[in-house]
Amino acid sequence: MEPVHVAIVYYSATGTVHALAQAAAEGAEKAGAHVRLRKVAELAPPQAINANPAWAQHLQDAADVAEVGHDDLEWADAVLFGTPTRFGNPASQLRAFIDTTGPLWFQGKLADKVYSAFTASNTAHGGQESTLLALGNTFYHWGGIIVPPGYTDPVQFQSGNPYGTSHVAGDGPLSEVALQAARYQARRVVETAAALKAGRDA
Repeated sequence: MEPVHVAIVYYSATGTVHALAQAAAEGAEKAGAHVRLRKVAELAPPQAINANPAWAQHLQDAADVAEVGHDDLEWADAVLFGTPTRFGNPASQLRAFIDTTGPLWFQGKLADKVYSAFTASNTAHGGQESTLLALGNTFYHWGGIIVPPGYTDPVQFQSGNPYGTSHVAGDGPLSEVALQAARYQARRVVETAAALKAGRDA
């Protein structure tokens, strides 16, 4: 059977979600998947970006990451979306990309894929769960198969979020627990997508 194709699509302002996306890519690749790591376009005005040195720096640091296109979603058997939480919702940059996918949805090209999501907020309980649930609303409309990490691995009892990997950026750099959780979530997505693919091929 051909390896599972996984697209990891994310938006990151200062690098936290980018690091989670990289960890997810590692987990998916270790599980045997072919992976495309893709960022969405930055839509914020330069004056807003330049007012935050970490934001401006990350924009430079991630310059070599390819921007996502519709072809990446068509190619994928599974998609993990990563976003900072913005008032309990996904970042507008990620939403802007999602809002362009109507033609794919209309043709049924987003249905029956596995979807999952991860996030970060500046404060504890800063809308992480509602952000992940909000992305789930989109997956329902697409006819996707939502695969959360749940409490299906010991690391999940340490990370504590069954909806998807999350991190409190205000507490400092990503912990090894958060990185392990992202790797595990991606592995679970790959394993589920592989089982579905095998069943369809049979």
